[in-house]
Amino acid sequence: MQLLFLLTVWFINMRFKKISRKALLLLTVFITVFIAGYFYASLPLISAFGAKTLCSSIYLQHRNPKVVIKEDLSGFPFSLATYNINNADSSVSVNVFGLAEKKAIFRKGLGATLINDFSASDIRKQQFNIPAPAIDHMNWPGGNKLADSIPACINNQELDEMLQQHISDERSTTRAVVVVHNGKLIAEQYAPGFSDSTVMPAWSVNKSITGCLIGILVKQGKLNIDAPAPVPQWTGTPKASITIKQLLQQTSGLAYAENYLFPSEATNMLFRKGNMANYAESLPLKYTPGTVFNYSSGNTNILSGIIKKVVGNEDYASFPYRELLYKIGMYSATLEPDASGMYVGSSYCYATARDFARFGLFCLDNGKWNGQQILPNNWIYLSTQPAKADLFQQYGMQFWLNGFDKPSAKKHQFPDVPADMYYADGYGGQDIFIIPSKQTVIVRLGLKKIDENKLIAGILSTLP
Repeated sequence: MQLLFLLTVWFINMRFKKISRKALLLLTVFITVFIAGYFYASLPLISAFGAKTLCSSIYLQHRNPKVVIKEDLSGFPFSLATYNINNADSSVSVNVFGLAEKKAIFRKGLGATLINDFSASDIRKQQFNIPAPAIDHMNWPGGNKLADSIPACINNQELDEMLQQHISDERSTTRAVVVVHNGKLIAEQYAPGFSDSTVMPAWSVNKSITGCLIGILVKQGKLNIDAPAPVPQWTGTPKASITIKQLLQQTSGLAYAENYLFPSEATNMLFRKGNMANYAESLPLKYTPGTVFNYSSGNTNILSGIIKKVVGNEDYASFPYRELLYKIGMYSATLEPDASGMYVGSSYCYATARDFARFGLFCLDNGKWNGQQILPNNWIYLSTQPAKADLFQQYGMQFWLNGFDKPSAKKHQFPDVPADMYYADGYGGQDIFIIPSKQTVIVRLGLKKIDENKLIAGILSTLP
């Protein structure tokens, strides 16, 4: 009996080992195929991100390419890439192990453009009539001449020391901080290699600028945000019911994943498509419009495409500068287009930290500048009201809000910051924080996201 038992145990053990070996073999094959598939899909994205970032950094920011590769592109997987710079035609080409090469070209006044679906020669033939920026001879906020004195009620020494300590902390990766209080620029600090004249990438901060451009067209009577979005390819489909307001509030219902860790609609649009608006417009409808909040750069690029259709090709290139950016003194700003010639409203805008502070000040003053009401009177109010579908109350119309960590919770996302704060937020912690109750605008630009609640609360503690 004991012998039978031992034989049974031996038989089961051998069978288990055979099964385990087969399972291990299958698991190994699965993991290998998954990794191979991931890298096959990801290689063009790595190349494209590297080419676009380096091209803008060299020719628009005028940074040393070796420093950019070391500081901005040294992390995995971008460390796998090979970067080739061609100063003869102001371009950057990038590949990974000799595969999936992508190229970005620089054009004066337009920044960098990834070559997708269009040839480089066709892209270079595009005509952009952008007005020349004014020469800066004015005092702040219209210009860059600052007052010699700071209001006595502000503890300027404490504020400066705090910002200096923040910048010097390598963990912060902060490259610029600007603080505006009661309309006055009271403090600013920059990391080594950056200054008040360095233009910096805003990433999704540009969504808030695009939202304001829509507001200008509403004020001009050319758009109605409650009307269906004028997208011709949606005619006769369920998507035809999507309104401009739903695009602004990120409740369009379109199937879109804002995911940058894996290939997604976001990475396909930004790094593989020549006409980003058309791609976003072609996505299927996943939810009934207006019922689900889903943050999407695709929605914003559809809005950018709508701006181009409404304004018309002849005036489109100059429209953002003429009607908004130059009116509020953002003379350093550059909007970068995709290969089709549409400004990438979701992501690609460069400007100085001071110019981003001007945009924040413009919003703080209800869309008014020098007494001129540029936006509709109620636009900022509408932009700072959460969409009904946003259970966390964290988003308005292309602006983030100081909402909640959980639905129906009482704890704000930024617990030590006034509840009325709203902000433009971009990848890596590019932020314009607007705090009406404190009459304060704070701009933070950097390489990685930080504890923003701590930074804002610390700054506000030094103010009246």
